[in-house]
Amino acid sequence: MSAPALIAALGWTLVHFVWQGALLGCIVAVLLTALRNARPETRYAVACAGLLLCLAWPAVDLALLLQSGTGAESGKLFRSAGGAMAAVQDASGMLPWLGRNLGWIVALWAGCAGALSLRMAVGLLWIGRAARIQARDPAWQARLSRLAERCGLGREVRLRVVDGLASPITAGWWRPVVLVPASLVAGMPPHLLEALLAHELGHVRRHDYLVNLLQNVIETLLFYHPAVWWLSRRIRAEREQIADDFAARHLGEPRRLALALSELEKLQFSSHHLAQAANGGDLMGRIRRLLQPSVQALNWKAAIPVLGLAVVCAASAHAPVSRVTSPVHPAGVKRQAVVDFGSCRKPEYPKADLAAGHVGTTTLGFMLDEHGKVLEAFIKKSSGHAGLDEAARGALALCKFRPALDKGVPVRTVVPVQYVWTLE
Repeated sequence: MSAPALIAALGWTLVHFVWQGALLGCIVAVLLTALRNARPETRYAVACAGLLLCLAWPAVDLALLLQSGTGAESGKLFRSAGGAMAAVQDASGMLPWLGRNLGWIVALWAGCAGALSLRMAVGLLWIGRAARIQARDPAWQARLSRLAERCGLGREVRLRVVDGLASPITAGWWRPVVLVPASLVAGMPPHLLEALLAHELGHVRRHDYLVNLLQNVIETLLFYHPAVWWLSRRIRAEREQIADDFAARHLGEPRRLALALSELEKLQFSSHHLAQAANGGDLMGRIRRLLQPSVQALNWKAAIPVLGLAVVCAASAHAPVSRVTSPVHPAGVKRQAVVDFGSCRKPEYPKADLAAGHVGTTTLGFMLDEHGKVLEAFIKKSSGHAGLDEAARGALALCKFRPALDKGVPVRTVVPVQYVWTLE
């Protein structure tokens, strides 16, 4: 596959995910609203499934486009995705503009994704370095090992004391490590710090580090869509609640964990997204949940806009294709050039032909460049009257056109236009 075709396929995949991500986000929002009083494990599974679909849907689209070699058929894809949406975009000229700028879209996406990838790599290197060189505390290591055994963890969990860190974080899967701030080891009561460590062991038990790493990959690839960040934020919030429940269950006293979290709430801390931290989510909300679990009432005023947006997206995704009229495409052109009749000057009836009562249909041919500019106008089929033909050619040659696309790239083409001469 050629480079332009690859860029077109990738570009249209990124563009399509704008409406795909919005639709998936609406569906997950409705489901999470319905499951507001369910176990956090259930909401966590729904949010994870939604985020995975955000990755799988464009991946399948890209694979199909690369396999068929028709990455430039933007009109076809948008119409199959949503006839109503395609009609609006075609009318406003959005699709041709996107087709002309796919290279810039892909370049901008690649640059931002590369920067985020570098940031993620730096975070991984920092965690690996901290696990190797930071100070060990034999007393707290022994305490963590006993706690891990009580929690049913059969593998070693390492502990490292780190300066400049405000909250414990967990990293690693095969050899997990808990990084504990030196300030907490020195200043927090041991029984409260133990509660935070039990929370971190909940992340280790569920292999949350791997899920969080996949989240970072998806955020890096689809960084431009708010639905991806919202889903990731919900996943992290539900994951913290699950770890809270794990710690409270094994400690036997939710109040101790709530007190530990309230101590953390007083600190100003930074969040390390490549690791699991006890400060994830809404700390005050988590504290209230541990101390006074309550049933959440449904806020219909907040749910109505989400339901409305979901209905609109779903309707657009299944709207009939017949709402968009598609011209017959010449061979080799994936989307025919379209004339903007609002830019045309109406041909004036020649006085001689008007006096003679001449009527007929003049069929013109316009040779257009890559920008839709008329290079040449010629008579394809005469009306039978040379005066009428020349008047039509001279006036309509000033029309503006949206250029034709071949594999997502504007190309030169010839488009026919008819002008009917009638006497009123």
